[in-house]
Amino acid sequence: RGVQAQRLCPPRGAGSSLEPEERSMEPPAAPEEEEEEEEAVPLSVAPGPVGCQLFGYVGIEAVLDQMKIKTMKTGFEFNIMVVGQSGLGKSTMVNTLFKSKVSRKSSQPGQEERIPKTVQLQSITHVIEEKGVKMKLTVTDTPGFGDQINNENCWDPIIKYINEQYERYLREEILITRKRKIPDTRVHGCVYFVPPTGHWLRPLDLEFMRRLSKIVNVVPVIAKADTLTLEERAEFKQRIQEDLKTHTISVYPQEDFDQDPEDRALNDRIREKIPFAVVGADQEHQVNGKRVLGRKTKWGIIEVENPAHCEFPLLRDLLIRSHLQDLKDITHNVHYESYRVRRLNESNRPG
Repeated sequence: RGVQAQRLCPPRGAGSSLEPEERSMEPPAAPEEEEEEEEAVPLSVAPGPVGCQLFGYVGIEAVLDQMKIKTMKTGFEFNIMVVGQSGLGKSTMVNTLFKSKVSRKSSQPGQEERIPKTVQLQSITHVIEEKGVKMKLTVTDTPGFGDQINNENCWDPIIKYINEQYERYLREEILITRKRKIPDTRVHGCVYFVPPTGHWLRPLDLEFMRRLSKIVNVVPVIAKADTLTLEERAEFKQRIQEDLKTHTISVYPQEDFDQDPEDRALNDRIREKIPFAVVGADQEHQVNGKRVLGRKTKWGIIEVENPAHCEFPLLRDLLIRSHLQDLKDITHNVHYESYRVRRLNESNRPG
């Protein structure tokens, strides 16, 4: 309004003292509208440039250090599930992944104890610390899966467990006064162990991955790949890829969730290697003066961390070094979100 008065009032020496007061009392409807339009234009139509150049150092990059410090103080959670028949080396593989005794190891129990009548889920939680970063790791094993003569619906306890973790997180999330950090027990990744038959995937493998890939990130691996020759391994991997494509089973990393060309190029290289042919070992051996993790055989030592011997390093890089946060993001934004929408629709449905 001060601007309007300056526009409407002439200088004091220009005329009578009554003229400015009379002009200022007139309803300034039109100028107000024009000024509002003028002020709205630069805000909505002409925003500032996206890549604005700074004239000096501001310190925006320090937010990365803040995030790192906060993560190191609070730590983070990662939950992994291993599924496969007994004797495929699931516990050994998890221990090899994290280079520690984090998974259950059977101590030669009786025959009845070793083969349960139904699928039983066992979860073990550890806190692992490396260079000041703490990770709360939960490993869920599924003893009894695929060990029976009749394996019909043997995936039901696994699906039930995964949905129970989603339900637990949802109940905490919809509380009026909820915790600042909700405990996350949701399964972020499911490593499925395919037996090294060298043939096609079994109906059990196909049905499990078809059902589970809709609610969790499934990463298939060929267990005990040292039982196959390199030619047999390549043929078996190609057959598995054809089976997955024929039955439209989308395993992790899913092609639909690639966000930019760089992610797509990286994930395309990973998808060409899936399923990873892995060998697990939790014992060290002396090779050329170095202590390496490996499995000793009559003809030599299979080095677990040697890409020329097996694809275990690719699996470790995928689960931990390159895609761990992506596994958590897809679990939260895709799988958990679809479960949340379904549950809220059910609760809002009349009757």
